Amino acid sequence: MDAVNYPLILGAALVAIPSPGPATLAIAGASMASGRRIGMALGSGVLCGSLTWSVSAAFGLSAIMLTHAWMFEAVRYAGAAYLIYLSIVSARSACFGQGRKASPVEIGSMGAAFRKGLAIHLTNPKAILFFGSLYSLGVPSGATAGDLISIIAAVGSLSALIFIGYGWLFSITPVRLAYLRLHRWFSGLFAIAFGAIGFKLLTTRIV
Repeated sequence: MDAVNYPLILGAALVAIPSPGPATLAIAGASMASGRRIGMALGSGVLCGSLTWSVSAAFGLSAIMLTHAWMFEAVRYAGAAYLIYLSIVSARSACFGQGRKASPVEIGSMGAAFRKGLAIHLTNPKAILFFGSLYSLGVPSGATAGDLISIIAAVGSLSALIFIGYGWLFSITPVRLAYLRLHRWFSGLFAIAFGAIGFKLLTTRIV
């Protein structure tokens, strides 16, 4: 392969990025619970986490992390612990309602939302694997720094459209009204989903 295979790279990204996971779950929940600005701010945090791993993969850090297994395992355990924490908070919200403990998707400021999105994606080891495989998939061995930057920009633009678009989509009025009516049911679903993903991350050997 002598040239960057953009259709292959973007096609793989288009399949993987919108797929259900902790980031898309958090964006959807924050958008429904706290509104469009909060949901899009959380999506922006996820986007920055995605760009961090994309740049790392492009310039070799992901390969170093996978070579030194303890670094990858540290990210995996941190991610699992954070998701299980979110599951516990969601479960308490479902059981006791807003008076006892707010759901983790109810966020009071755009800064807090951004930090939550960033934390979720920086502690997602599957993002490391995805970007590592993406750059080995369609990038020739002789790719220049300019080629890598153009791939980062292309995948980043697609990620921005998806993550911030989710923030807009799940904050439309009918969806928010449904969340407000069924708050405790949604909190229960978030508890199950965050817990299942965290437990799977904790117990499944990924590499």
